[in-house]
Formats: sequence, C-alpha cells, structure tokens
Amino acid sequence: MENIHQHIEAIVFSSESAVTIPEIAETLHKVFPETLLDHATIEQMLNDIATKFSSDIYAFELRVIGGGYQFFTKAVFHQTVAALIGQKDKKRLSTSAIETLSIIAYRGPVSKSDCEKIRGVNCDYSVEKLLEKELIEVAGRREDQPGKPVIYRVTSTFLDYFGINSTNELPKLKDVLPTPDDNMVGTQPELISDLPQSE
Repeated sequence: MENIHQHIEAIVFSSESAVTIPEIAETLHKVFPETLLDHATIEQMLNDIATKFSSDIYAFELRVIGGGYQFFTKAVFHQTVAALIGQKDKKRLSTSAIETLSIIAYRGPVSKSDCEKIRGVNCDYSVEKLLEKELIEVAGRREDQPGKPVIYRVTSTFLDYFGINSTNELPKLKDVLPTPDDNMVGTQPELISDLPQSE
C-alpha cells in the first residue's frame, strides 16, 4: 500500500477526538484487507508524522492525548483561532461545577455523595451539567456502600480539553491548593487535604 503515512494522517485529521493505534489499524485493514500492520509499525509512522509536523512550516502538531493521537493548532496560533471561534464568548462552567469536576479528576472514580462530603453542598446540578458537557461519565457503582451508588470519572473529552494524556499529568495538589491563610469558603479543609496527589 502506497502513501501509508498520508492515510494515517487523514484518519487522525478527520477524527473528532483522539484516535488510538488499534482504531487506526482496524480502519486501515477495512480499507485495505490485504494489509495488516502491527501496532509497533503504526506507532513508528505516527512518530514520523509528529516529527514532520514539528517543523515551523506547519500550523499544526500531532500530540498524544487521552491515549490516542490528535492534531492540535500550535500554541503560537491559539489567539488567532480563538478570535475565529469566539472562544472568549463561550459559556464557562460555574464555580460549583469546577469544584465538583476537580474532585472527580483528582479522586475519581467517586460518587456524588463523596463530592458532597468534600464540598459540603448538594452536587446534583453540577454532576448533571458535567455529564451534559461530557466531561465526566459513569464508571460503575460503589459495591462497598449501601445502595451501591453510581461513581463518576473524567472522560477523554476532559483530557482533550486540558491537553493531557491522563489525570496523572494534572498539577500536584500541593502546587494548586490554597494555603491555610487563604479563603476556603464552601470547602472543608480537612477533606480537601485528604485528596490524593497525582504522581
């Protein structure tokens, strides 16, 4: 098969979210049944493509996000793209939703009641909005608690939005938590400090 690199570029470019190596392999095999590339070969080709787009002549770069590959506009062009799509006018998450999302990101999978214990307020609306925006998803049920409550974790959409490959790449809590002298209205310090730090 000729131009295999270009076929892989086309797959990644046309995908709305990060595409994984198994997905690329499956797609290529559907189009070219006689060709079956192993994952190591595809990964090397993706590395070749990433090197190619690292050149200053391209406005895009290939990055590993959420366990897959996706093209992103390079940082130097972010302001230009933002002007086009009106990013500054996009509705932002509420403070309560951000607090709930942070708990799920650092401590997930967690239940809604876990979030409420930490925040000290009802989280129904925040969880609903985060699900609606596909920033969190149901990860199962907590078998060790009465009623087996639903537990939540962040999604690949969350990882894509923040440009990270996993929650392990989030800032360490010691770098982002307020000091004891800072205002911590609406939180419970003893519970916040109990959140595990990302490695």
